[in-house]
Amino acid sequence: MINQIKQFQEFIRSNATGGNLLVACIFVALIIGNSSLSLPYNAALQYHLGPYPTIEWINDGLMAIFFLLVGLEIKDEALNGELSSLRSATLPVFAAVGGMVIPALFYYIINHNTPTAKGWGIPMATDIAFVVAIINVIKKKVPLSLQVFIKALAIVDDLGAIVVIAIFYSAGLHSIYLLMAGLTFGLQLLLNRLGVRQLWAYLVPGVFLWYFVHNSGIHATVAGVLTAMAIPYKIKADYSPLKTLIHRLENPVNYLIIPIFALANSAINISEGLKDGNHVSALSAGILVGLLVGKPVGITLFSWLAVNMRLSQLGHRVKWKQVWGIGQLAGIGFTMSIFVTLLSFGSTEIQNQAKFTILIASSIAAFAGYLILKNIKVKA
Repeated sequence: MINQIKQFQEFIRSNATGGNLLVACIFVALIIGNSSLSLPYNAALQYHLGPYPTIEWINDGLMAIFFLLVGLEIKDEALNGELSSLRSATLPVFAAVGGMVIPALFYYIINHNTPTAKGWGIPMATDIAFVVAIINVIKKKVPLSLQVFIKALAIVDDLGAIVVIAIFYSAGLHSIYLLMAGLTFGLQLLLNRLGVRQLWAYLVPGVFLWYFVHNSGIHATVAGVLTAMAIPYKIKADYSPLKTLIHRLENPVNYLIIPIFALANSAINISEGLKDGNHVSALSAGILVGLLVGKPVGITLFSWLAVNMRLSQLGHRVKWKQVWGIGQLAGIGFTMSIFVTLLSFGSTEIQNQAKFTILIASSIAAFAGYLILKNIKVKA
């Protein structure tokens, strides 16, 4: 138990610092996007490194490593963490489902029969790095049980995003590559079954798996999740391959990969972002309502239903106002929301409008959640 608390505290510190760095990268990208540097910046992103442009290596390659870490954390929590028992997992699971379904529903209602209807997955996401960064500032106002709740909620949210991307945001499937991907994943599972514990034995096939998935029509980041599922957890002689890889990936992902993703995808030209049109207005409204209203409503409503149906219970010292505050913070959808935007729309104009709206909505959600949680009296 003490070990788990220490791990959770390390998780909080790592993501808080990563969140601060992420904010800095967004500001730098915005400065670039609204200055004369935007032309060489865009040229660098389109520069081909081997078969793919730089931006594709970032969004499909580096983000696959990000999803590898997400997959490892989900597996760790499912086997020996916040999601390891039905009792501990139910509330954040119900909350996460509400925080995905209601925002997507609000967005779809607003964008129904418009060219931007496909973007319903945009307001479903929660950016854990930003949320943890804010919680770290007001941690004296947030009980540990509530911090654990938002961590578990974000993990389930990430799992939902992975499923949505794999099913709804993949291109047409190519059977040969899909077969090769299946055989490679099968090899990884076989290695696990045979008790192979060397990480390279999973990561080397994981590179080939990424290539096959990338060309199969399923989004390449799914390869990271599949590789995570195959890596063994079992601790032997104080060594767990899964926990070791989590430890090795946390800093590179939080301090390098996510900041690079932000730099590459946040250089929004504000004047273009403010351009309006009928279909663009629906897009903006859907994202704003989804993140700022759908998230807290969905999380609070589904949590309330779970508790009142006696399927779950609130954590120690947690108030419903705090659950609403956490739901408001969950409206910070930055990284994953932008990622789904890139998968949803081919038009640069629509992408820019969506990114700009995500930035505005996430900023409002962060400020609102911060104020709500900060001003709730907490008993000593």
